[in-house]
Amino acid sequence: MDLKHLVRDERADLAAFLETLTPQQWDAPTLCRRWRVRDVVAHVVSYEELNVLGVLGRFGKGRFSPSRVNAVGVAEYTARTPAELIELLRDHLEPRGMTAALGGAVGLTDALIHHQDIRRPLGLPREIPPERLAPVLRSTLTAPVLGGFWRVRGLRLVATDLDWTAGSGLEVRGPAEPLMMAIAGRRGVVGELSGPGQGKLAARLGG
Repeated sequence: MDLKHLVRDERADLAAFLETLTPQQWDAPTLCRRWRVRDVVAHVVSYEELNVLGVLGRFGKGRFSPSRVNAVGVAEYTARTPAELIELLRDHLEPRGMTAALGGAVGLTDALIHHQDIRRPLGLPREIPPERLAPVLRSTLTAPVLGGFWRVRGLRLVATDLDWTAGSGLEVRGPAEPLMMAIAGRRGVVGELSGPGQGKLAARLGG
């Protein structure tokens, strides 16, 4: 499935939101451990200017560890001003390279989850179009780098605002957005979910 049009829409929404933030909010913490808003935005755009050799070089610098590879990209871009990061994001609404993989699923998953990583700590929620949420719910379960499959094994996940279920076992139910964030390993969202499997999921997320 080609999801690139959904990536374009999500990145455009993210760029428009970032334009409303104050300098203080750009330095605010996010749900990504040790990353400020500017760091998360730097990560989102950090792969867009890389060709194949650039990607290989980035992975070599990060010794092929996903967390270290991402840290290399953030370090290369986080010194840019908010205006420069927004301009770069707007110049790359169309995913390319790694973020265009799987028909755009990589870029959509990355942009949507990180958009929420920024919004939640700032207390600035939004209504996410369901056509974006549904494919990201699926990809959070299958993307090896996220580890979602192992995080929710033995649980049946039920979205209460989308026609979406996954897995088997003790049920965890709730809105699609906190389900997505929990699958992706974000703490602090399990309280928005319910069901007999909620405690097991909370324990796996560390509270």
